[in-house]
Amino acid sequence: MRTTELVDGFRQSAPYVNAHRGKTFVVMLGGEAVNQRGYRSIINDVALLNSLGIKIVLVYGARPQIDEALAMSGIDSQFHEGVRVTDDASFKVIKQVAGAMQLDITARLSTSLSSTPMTGNHINVVSGNFVIAQPLGVDQGVDYCHSGRVRRIDVNGIRRQLDTNGIVLLGPVAASVTGESFNLTAEEVATQVALKLKADKMIGFCMESGVVDEKGEVIPELMPNEAEKVVERYRKIIPPCMSTVAFLQAAIEACRGGVHRCHIVSYCEDGALLQELFSLDGIGTQIAPQSSEQLRRACIGDIGGILDLIRPLEEQGFLVRRSREQLEMEIEQFSVIDRDGLIIGCAALYPFPEEEAGEFACLVVHPQYRDADRGSVLLRSVINQAKHMQFKTLFALTTRSIHWFLEQGFEFADVEDLPAKKKSLYNYQRRSKILKLDLSALTQAR
Repeated sequence: MRTTELVDGFRQSAPYVNAHRGKTFVVMLGGEAVNQRGYRSIINDVALLNSLGIKIVLVYGARPQIDEALAMSGIDSQFHEGVRVTDDASFKVIKQVAGAMQLDITARLSTSLSSTPMTGNHINVVSGNFVIAQPLGVDQGVDYCHSGRVRRIDVNGIRRQLDTNGIVLLGPVAASVTGESFNLTAEEVATQVALKLKADKMIGFCMESGVVDEKGEVIPELMPNEAEKVVERYRKIIPPCMSTVAFLQAAIEACRGGVHRCHIVSYCEDGALLQELFSLDGIGTQIAPQSSEQLRRACIGDIGGILDLIRPLEEQGFLVRRSREQLEMEIEQFSVIDRDGLIIGCAALYPFPEEEAGEFACLVVHPQYRDADRGSVLLRSVINQAKHMQFKTLFALTTRSIHWFLEQGFEFADVEDLPAKKKSLYNYQRRSKILKLDLSALTQAR
């Protein structure tokens, strides 16, 4: 049984291994994560990403460690507008903490024991003056002293290291062109590096499994404007310096600046990073930029656009003909991809709740927009709907797209496998192939 699970998991992850190879990920490891028991596993998983051909910039934070070290030294930190005022005494402690953490992470990434993903492998961990800082200066009469912000990023220097399969390790302390050093936030460093490198992903960690709603359930995906509302809600219940809020603010800026995806996962759940990146559904929260293309549930105003999509395929016999009246009655079952008001894709989920099953039907993508795998996007949406309805099986009937369904994980089925109501309507003259997807067998990760 364990062997079967291993093989199934490996096969499911293979498409994501191929998709991520050669991409650039900025991983932000906050000090809260470093304090957890699972910290070493996270470092091992980062090393595993590197071994799979992913270019990694690892940015570490040290906020709780700094707070603890300052308290032990009897230094009371001052804050202005939520930013630490870093005086000489504080900065001496901060540099010691940041330096110790850099050495510890480097040592962990250098491990080559047989019990780790780095068995027989050597990873070059590179730290240096890739981030140039400048002082925050004086605000409302308050001198921030050694607190600073990012001035520029040595993009070419970082890329040279990534191109030789090295991991670039960056911390919260950076030098300036005048030879001084400044205390930065890890969130700003990660964001600016991700933006300047045009990274494919920025990934952060929080205590929970992702961003949660008022019911405590993980929100699988947020747009930046939705994330802003979450930040406002979180600020009312937890301090703004908490890792979730800080990373969400960074993710909003990164997405709006061109980073394709930001992910936030739990540092308490073993393997959450890998589950988020290498499977279908995701275990954390993904923040994606706004675009002119949206996947949404259909409304009555979409009927004309859906008819324009499906009529050519109906005329060719690929789809069963639907009248406008029938479509009006079934519109709530449809999802559409809307691109600037043009319906370029649609799919339907017909429910059979008595038998905990649903039918994935009427999948159509406009011929000019079939180059971005939008069919898979619609399928994932329908799968999520079916799971929300606690269905165990998803069926599909097709005459021409058999291989596509097989590539998505469907398996051949018989007429007898169909729900009773669907079985009675099966058209033996069309002889459509029947395929099914076991939803209970799908992993709970993206």
